[in-house]
Amino acid sequence: MTKIDWCKKLNWTEEQIEDLTYTGYAYIRQGKYDIAIVFFEALVAIDPKTPYHWQTLGALYLQTNQYGKAIKTFDSALKLEANHNPTLMNLCKALLMIGKKEEGLKLASILKKEQDPEISNVATALLLAHGTI
Repeated sequence: MTKIDWCKKLNWTEEQIEDLTYTGYAYIRQGKYDIAIVFFEALVAIDPKTPYHWQTLGALYLQTNQYGKAIKTFDSALKLEANHNPTLMNLCKALLMIGKKEEGLKLASILKKEQDPEISNVATALLLAHGTI
């Protein structure tokens, strides 16, 4: 089965993809995550090679307690951008939420060493919360 290039099939420009993205973010800013999910699910179907769409969709799934979907989506994002620390942090959180404590804490231990304090502080807090520090 061949994959359909939806951008080409729909004759969409980069501007139309940006409009869809901005609309999705507008719903995120309003806290309407279920509506934003629809936009980002469309974006990953139409433009599957953009890791940012996958990362955002995974974060939305995490925010709405859809942990299994979040993990699969983060895996897709990480295939496109392997060392994206915010995605790795969100993956860590999702793993912990579904009870994969060993995997989640292992990832948190790695992220704790990052220079970005937003990542390292959250990783440290997760390790403290789970009694590993």
